[in-house]
Amino acid sequence: MRRYDDPVEVRRGMVGQQEGPEQFLWRGRLWKVRDLLAHWVETGPWWASAGALATVGSGAGGEVGSGAGSGDGSGIGGGDLLDERELWRVEAGTGPGGGGVFDLSFSWTDGSWQLVGCQD
Repeated sequence: MRRYDDPVEVRRGMVGQQEGPEQFLWRGRLWKVRDLLAHWVETGPWWASAGALATVGSGAGGEVGSGAGSGDGSGIGGGDLLDERELWRVEAGTGPGGGGVFDLSFSWTDGSWQLVGCQD
């Protein structure tokens, strides 16, 4: 699968018996989703947050409790766990012929869609 980080416009709707991405516009072409193959959610790298690093002692000098965070309480329990994205693996095409398998990502943080992978 080739990796991308391209913004796309997505129209959600019903595909078969499931709700998900129904169409998307990528590089000036309209792709119609034929099948939803998989759906999952990924969280951001919470383990790299200032709070998590301070808790395990991975701050400056590697001392436990060395205060790698900024001290503002923005680590664990802050915005790090809210950095989620929803991913959809879909089969889509531009017409009756060919097509491919695409990974579409929806960011809950900013409400944007990205095409992150393609196998055609």
